[in-house]
Amino acid sequence: MIREITLGQYYQTDSVIHKLDPRVKLVATICFIISLFVVQNWLGYVVAAVFLAVAIKLSKVPFKFMVKGMRAIVFILMITVVFNLFLTPGEALVSVWKLTITREGAETAAMMAIRLSFLIIGSSVMTLTTTPNSLTDGMEKLMNPLKAVKVPVHEVAMMMSIALRFIPILLEETDKIMKAQIARGADFESGNLIKKAKAMVPLLVPLFISAFRRANDLAMAMEARCYRGGDHRTKMKPLQYQKRDGIAYLVLVGYLAVCVGMNYVM
Repeated sequence: MIREITLGQYYQTDSVIHKLDPRVKLVATICFIISLFVVQNWLGYVVAAVFLAVAIKLSKVPFKFMVKGMRAIVFILMITVVFNLFLTPGEALVSVWKLTITREGAETAAMMAIRLSFLIIGSSVMTLTTTPNSLTDGMEKLMNPLKAVKVPVHEVAMMMSIALRFIPILLEETDKIMKAQIARGADFESGNLIKKAKAMVPLLVPLFISAFRRANDLAMAMEARCYRGGDHRTKMKPLQYQKRDGIAYLVLVGYLAVCVGMNYVM
């Protein structure tokens, strides 16, 4: 389960999506997430599904690799579906004891499941096709206007990028620690919820120690290389928009216009 989380990983291949400016991919991801909350009918979700399918196809990242990351949120997805299924008032479809499934509840539960799935996969497209360095540069460029109000843009972008990059590293470390603990007789599966929580203590302690050690090593490495953030820091490959980035923005505007228009169709 730990190795199946794909968020924060980078999949190296040659594709149109990989070549796009990181600012385009950041804006596209934000707009895609917003569109999932804007659409109010099934036709809008069909449009979002087509847009996401085209993006995945152009990225050349195997679809199985992206879907694999969904297994980590199955529990959250099930809770969301169950709550919406039984707690949404409306026209009753099925009644079991004191629980009632309504037509509105079933529709809301289905929409929420699709929305969460698309949100995770859409975010994965960005991280799988963008290197951490490019992601940092893109964030910094997009947040440049915040410098007017004394926001440390470069430092914020760097922290966000490092945090995102540490996700797969810590997951891999967690997997190693779990296997080492299981080899020593630890049991993470049996027992009730309280016993499972107590069984996680031998896992969390070395994980926190490893995380702090990695953070300290990273800080020392950056200091040894005379790293200094701020306005005067130069870049070997400064970001520049290309023709394909303009086309991507036009496609994104068209997609948002269609999503908004779908609300008035049905």
